[in-house]
Amino acid sequence: MSELESIEASLRKAGFKLTPQRRATVELLLKYQTQHLTAEEIYALLKQNHPNVGLATVYRTLDMLTDVQVVNKIIFEDGMVRFDLKTQDHGHFHHHLICNICGRVQEIHEDLLVDIEKEIKQKYRFEVADHRLTFLGICDRCRQKRIDKN
Repeated sequence: MSELESIEASLRKAGFKLTPQRRATVELLLKYQTQHLTAEEIYALLKQNHPNVGLATVYRTLDMLTDVQVVNKIIFEDGMVRFDLKTQDHGHFHHHLICNICGRVQEIHEDLLVDIEKEIKQKYRFEVADHRLTFLGICDRCRQKRIDKN
């Protein structure tokens, strides 16, 4: 099953249809899934090929996709709400590496916290459903530029 088909099935299960506007939004999120776009950026990209889609429709669609857990709302250091498409191949929300210099965001799709989750469950009797982890630092490109300057 493709990502789009999986998302459509999730929407149907939650009682929603994949209207043409929603389909266009989901297809755009799939195309730019590593970009972590804001609602306004999504709207601007959609307008290029779908001039009849309004900003309010984009916001409603993103809220609905968040409610049915197809996308996550995330806020990085810039304070902007961004949307991150959940992927089929991983149970947990993926982690992010954010460069403090250039702002580049890199995704980590490995679940690095399995042992910590087990410890939390045993020690605190707390069942972890999901977690989010963001590492701030300097990416390899910016680090290399610093080395090259010296």
